[in-house]
Amino acid sequence: MKVLAIDDQKLVLIPLESRLKELGYEVATEVNTLNGIEVFNSFQPDLVIVDLNMPDNSGLEVVKHIRETKNLTTPIMILSGNTDDEMITQSFDLGVNDYMKKPLSLSEVCARVKRLIGLPKITNNKITHNNVIIQQRCVGVVIPCYNEEKRLLSKEFTDFIIKNSGYHLCFVNDGSKDKTLEVLNNLKKGREDFITVYDCEKNGGKAEAVRQGMLFMSKKEDLDYIGFLDADLSTDLADFDDLVKTIETSDFKIVSGSRISRMGADITKESARKVISLTINFIIRKILKMDFKDTQCGAKIFHKDVIEISFGKKFVTQWIFDVEIFRRITLHFGLKKAKKMLCEQPLKRWIHADGSKLSMKDSIKIIGQLGQIAWYYRSKQTNNLKIENNKHLNLVTKTA
Repeated sequence: MKVLAIDDQKLVLIPLESRLKELGYEVATEVNTLNGIEVFNSFQPDLVIVDLNMPDNSGLEVVKHIRETKNLTTPIMILSGNTDDEMITQSFDLGVNDYMKKPLSLSEVCARVKRLIGLPKITNNKITHNNVIIQQRCVGVVIPCYNEEKRLLSKEFTDFIIKNSGYHLCFVNDGSKDKTLEVLNNLKKGREDFITVYDCEKNGGKAEAVRQGMLFMSKKEDLDYIGFLDADLSTDLADFDDLVKTIETSDFKIVSGSRISRMGADITKESARKVISLTINFIIRKILKMDFKDTQCGAKIFHKDVIEISFGKKFVTQWIFDVEIFRRITLHFGLKKAKKMLCEQPLKRWIHADGSKLSMKDSIKIIGQLGQIAWYYRSKQTNNLKIENNKHLNLVTKTA
C-alpha cells in the first residue's frame, strides 16, 4: 500500500514518513505542490495526505488535480493548521475524505490512515516512538555551548525532539576548550534532520554565538520561528514550547521568558545574584523606557521577519545583548509600536544551574556595559533623527 504525503515543512514529513514505513506502507513525500502532483501521477498512491497552506500553491490544487483533472476516487486526507470553516467546507465539497487539524498526535494520524485504506499485509509491530505530536509550526532553537561537556543534558534534548515534531535544534559550539564539540557531534549522529552543530573555532562569547546561530537558522526556509535557549536548561523545553504557543497565537514578534517569582512557579536564584539583578533591571528599564521585569532570561522566541533587525550586526556587549535586541527593535519601529511587538511571559520553572560561567565580579561589570549600550544607541538615535530631519528639510526645499 502506497501513501503520498505533501507538506512544505520537512520537519513534519520526517516523523510521519518514518511511522508509516514502520507500519509497512510504502511512502513518498514532497514539499512542493506542483512536484507533489507529478509524484502522484507516477507513484499512483492508495492515499494522499496533503497540507493546505503551502507557499507556492494551496494543497487544494492537489485535491482538484485528483478529483477534477484525473477524476479519481483516491482517498485524500488534509493535514493542516488551517481552521477556517470556509476552507474546510471547500475541501469536503471537492471530495476529501478526512480533515485533520494540527497539532495532533501521530498515533491519531496513523489510526485514520488505517481506517481509510487498512493495514499492509506485512506490518512491523515494533513502533520506535510513541506520543509524537505533529505540530502546526516549525521552530528553530539556538543553544550556545561553551565547555558544556559535563553539563549538557543530552537525553532531555533528544527526548523532546522525538516527541515534538517541528523542532530543529542548533547547538553552537563557542570555541570550547573541552570535549563539547565531540559531545555535540555524537548527539547529532543519526538525528541530522533535527539537530545541527554550528562550530565557532574561536570563543566569541555568548552574544556572538547566539547571533551566528540565529542568522544561520534564519536561512532555513521551513522554519516559522527561531529562538534561543541556555544549554543548562535552567528554562526547560516545555516552558520554551509555551513561549512558542504564545507567539504563534498572537501578533507579537518577540516573546521573552521572565523569571518572575509567582504562585505556582518554581523559580530559584542565589540571594546575592538577586540583589544585583534588581539593580541591573532598574537601569535597563530606564534605558529601554519599558517596564521589563527580566530582559536577561535565556529563553526567547522570534518571528522570522525580525531576525535581521535583531541580529544582523554585532553586539556592543558580550553578555547583555538581550537589552541591545530590544533597543534595536525600538530604534527600528519606534517605541510605541515596539511595545506592541514585545511580550514578556512568566516561566513556570527556572533553576539557577551550578557551574554558571557568570561570576559575581562579571555581574558588576554588566553595569558598565549598560552604560556602553545607553551611549552607543543614544548616538545612533541622534544620527537617525538628523537623517530624518535632513530628509524633511530637503522635501520642504523641493516643494517651496
